[in-house]
Amino acid sequence: MIDWTTLVNFAMAMVGIVLTSLGLVMAIMLRPMEHGTRSYFIANFAITLICTSAVAVDYYAGIYHHVALIKPLIFIESLTSSLLMPMLTVYMLRLCGEKWRESPLFIAVVMLWAAYFALLVYTQFTTVIYSVSADGVYSRGPLYPLLLVPPAAIMLLNLIGLFRRRKKMTAKQRQAMLIYMAAPLVGIILQMFFYGLLLVAFGAIIGAYMMFVFILSEQTDRAIRQVRENAEKEFGLKVLQMRPHFIYNVMTSIYYLVDTDPQAAKGAIRDFSKYLHQNFSAVVKTENVPFEEELAHAQAYLAIEKTRFRDRLDITYDTRDTIFSLPPLTLEPIVENAVKHGMNPDCDPLHILIRTRAMEDGHEITVINDGAELKLSETNPDGISLKNVRERLEIMCGGMLNIMPRDGGGAIVTLWIP
Repeated sequence: MIDWTTLVNFAMAMVGIVLTSLGLVMAIMLRPMEHGTRSYFIANFAITLICTSAVAVDYYAGIYHHVALIKPLIFIESLTSSLLMPMLTVYMLRLCGEKWRESPLFIAVVMLWAAYFALLVYTQFTTVIYSVSADGVYSRGPLYPLLLVPPAAIMLLNLIGLFRRRKKMTAKQRQAMLIYMAAPLVGIILQMFFYGLLLVAFGAIIGAYMMFVFILSEQTDRAIRQVRENAEKEFGLKVLQMRPHFIYNVMTSIYYLVDTDPQAAKGAIRDFSKYLHQNFSAVVKTENVPFEEELAHAQAYLAIEKTRFRDRLDITYDTRDTIFSLPPLTLEPIVENAVKHGMNPDCDPLHILIRTRAMEDGHEITVINDGAELKLSETNPDGISLKNVRERLEIMCGGMLNIMPRDGGGAIVTLWIP
């Protein structure tokens, strides 16, 4: 008759096979994960899968009395599970940027593991550590505690190593390591009260899964930060690559205004200085800014263009909703595109409307121009690309940018800020 512990252990082994198989598939499929970390988890789940499979076959052999298989299977279980501890040492040292082959911690762990391996081999030729009877019953021998000394010492060394290197790791890396080390320990404590159950092995599987989740989360956060930093660098370069002909046109306009309208020339210089200040300030900002600051930047730009085009440019503001934030240099590029692509000497004066509205789930900014036709380009080489604006909106605040033609000519650009 099969006892309940055998059935529970067999069920736990089968669950372990499913979990480790899923973990292995996930580790293989997650290409963006850092190469060393990905390799570690592939090896970890592969070895754990071999171990849990050996456990399942072991209990199957016990149920159906295939006694000859039990002792070799126990050897495989013990060997594969022990490999996980020096692997953890190597991974921890690599995370901390140390040369693991030269580390005293790694050398000590390898020596302890070699001693454990020697004891495992010895168990195949003696019964003083453990034995399997003719009817398949596993029994511990008088020297069984000796077999536990090397793994316990490795766990202790890894724990001390983690404590000494805690400042070299991120918070999530430390938490992942602690969970992975603590889960089998909890299993050991529980097994004192539930003798015969595979709680230690099952705890190791759960610990590996939790560690995988924490490390994956940490690397995902790092990848998101990297994407954001790259977008900000690209944004900064595009800001600095101001259109030479725009600067030339402004300076030429100011040159002629000095003789014809000195007051207007002073105003143009003031507006141009304010525009430059806003542009260069935006480069170093990495957080969202108040809408009023963005609006002031766009107004400085439009004031310059108003000096150049005079009555051929008309601007209307309907900005009753201003209490929100958005990425720096978001509104000005859209307004700049509206002037550049909407202004046509052969058509009527260009009218631009800048409007804001408070919505239930966010804020809406609309820039409308009535130029002859839609000529907005997402890859405009002469200005700041609207593609860059869209990416920054999505990354920095989860916003959206939409461009569509206006009935009768021109374009409607809508920004949504959650």
